[in-house]
Amino acid sequence: MAGSRDTRVPDGTYFFTLALEPGAELSLVDQIEALRRAYAATVTERPFETQAIVVLPDHLHAVWTLPPGDSEHVQRWRLIKSRFLREAGITSRRRSPARGPWQRPVWMHRIRDGPEFRRHRSYCWMDPVRHGLTGMAEDWPHSSIHRELARGRVLRGFHEDPDLFRHGTPEGPPGQGMGAGPHPAAPHTSL
Repeated sequence: MAGSRDTRVPDGTYFFTLALEPGAELSLVDQIEALRRAYAATVTERPFETQAIVVLPDHLHAVWTLPPGDSEHVQRWRLIKSRFLREAGITSRRRSPARGPWQRPVWMHRIRDGPEFRRHRSYCWMDPVRHGLTGMAEDWPHSSIHRELARGRVLRGFHEDPDLFRHGTPEGPPGQGMGAGPHPAAPHTSL
């Protein structure tokens, strides 16, 4: 349930941000079906569990749990990115077909416990509100919050618990967290 205080989280749970290059003439939400197909094909080929995801016009956030003993998130993102470009009919002039319009690096953070998991999940779902795209998290169509609402794990009218973010965004003080630009001190993975 949304208010549970379980502090355990499976090993291999990560938060990711994948963004388009500034000025990319592409919108992820306009190509959402291509992204869904690329994502589904990758999950089928290299399984993982999506704990939370949100897709905005120029970036997405996701929380994944990989199978025990598996840490190959890099290859999964490469597959998603290159499949998306093919599905959307986008040709890349860059040497790496997986790079295309994607900004580097994919930002990655390993989630260590339940409170950190809840902060990152909330960050995903509330990002469209923070960007002024919608007034409520559940009104954004490209979010896993709908799955959780349908399962009764989250209540309608979901909002961030102010205690989750009293120190700014999940990874730092105000202006230093996700969505605030580069994260020079943060662990990341280049794709």
